[in-house]
Amino acid sequence: MVMVLSPLFLVFMLYLGLIPQTLAQNDPYKEFLRKHYDPTPRGHDDSYCDTMMKRRNMTTPCKDINTFVHGNGDDIRAVCDDRNGEPYRDGLRRSKSAFQITTCTHRGGSTRPPCRYRAFTASRIIVIRCEHGFPVHLEKTILPPRP
Repeated sequence: MVMVLSPLFLVFMLYLGLIPQTLAQNDPYKEFLRKHYDPTPRGHDDSYCDTMMKRRNMTTPCKDINTFVHGNGDDIRAVCDDRNGEPYRDGLRRSKSAFQITTCTHRGGSTRPPCRYRAFTASRIIVIRCEHGFPVHLEKTILPPRP
């Protein structure tokens, strides 16, 4: 009985040792989602930005600028491979397709709440940094090429 439990115990311990690494690898992805992903925005106006920036904890102090990418999360993740992305400079990836985005820009004044933002919406190519197949940083957005 001890011999049967030994291999199982070893596998269990290895599993426990790998869990923190796996979770740690996804922390930057979760942070990317918190800062930059909103699949179904309710409006694209200034009040949207005021609400989202506060809801996503980017108002203490007021963050100067932040972009939210809208749409299907799988399509954003696909930028990290060849399904919807291509290599860009300095190890970044550029999307092959455009995404709807909302950029929220702080109106100025105090960096203390309440923060007020202006909204800008567009369809843009996104440039991201990926780690382990997950987006971890939104570098910039680019106007899509004209057909």
